[in-house]
Amino acid sequence: MKTFNKALLAVIAASTMSTAAFASSDDTAYDRLQTTKAGLHSLGQSLENMGANVDTSVDLSGANTLNQKEAVYSAKYAELQTQFNDLRAQSAE
Repeated sequence: MKTFNKALLAVIAASTMSTAAFASSDDTAYDRLQTTKAGLHSLGQSLENMGANVDTSVDLSGANTLNQKEAVYSAKYAELQTQFNDLRAQSAE
């Protein structure tokens, strides 16, 4: 199980670094939204692989601009990141 956790953390760290490497000030709002959605999907898959019940759905009502939508997806990502950190801490015990 510890080997699995280390491998999973390596994959997540690599995906986070690659996302940050591709993000630049030249990215459009659409690009940032797509990157955020992809990160959310990836984190959701990682949590499912760890056996967690995951809800990656977001409520976009009231989010009219791409920047507002990105903020909603980012908030959901932060929520799932907390769930991931909690699961990782539990498995380390």
